[in-house]
Amino acid sequence: MNEELIKSSHSRRVSLYQKVKETDPEIYSLIIQELNRLRQNLELIASENVVSTAVLEAAASVLTNKYAEGYPNARWYGGCSYVDKVEEIARERARKLFRAEHANVQPHSGTQANMAVYFAVLKPGDTILALDIASGGHLSHGHSKNFSGMIYNVVRYGV
Repeated sequence: MNEELIKSSHSRRVSLYQKVKETDPEIYSLIIQELNRLRQNLELIASENVVSTAVLEAAASVLTNKYAEGYPNARWYGGCSYVDKVEEIARERARKLFRAEHANVQPHSGTQANMAVYFAVLKPGDTILALDIASGGHLSHGHSKNFSGMIYNVVRYGV
């Protein structure tokens, strides 16, 4: 990525936080410091990678205000018709991407998401390479007290 594109992306992200800047300068300052930290470091934890501005805007939309427990058209709470449509689009895109008959795009937790991937692509005893916890790894990446460390042969590395 060239420097102009990086600067442009940074400027767009900073402009997303103008209302925060006006109402709470202290929090705004911390957001900008975190944005700068992310620009200067490489995060190896998937959930901490920098998302596109489009994803950031969608995540900051009114959709985030909705509690939507359950599956589309069978939620525990009412008022989910638009969230249902968004989830259906995501499910259809996942089915198409993975050429699958079914897809579930509702992660419950990072550990459960990791477990789903491990069980889908690995066999007990397979070897996995994992970042050690001291270097920023996660318990579900092969810690001896976690299912992954009990089922798989884990080779750890540090940075």
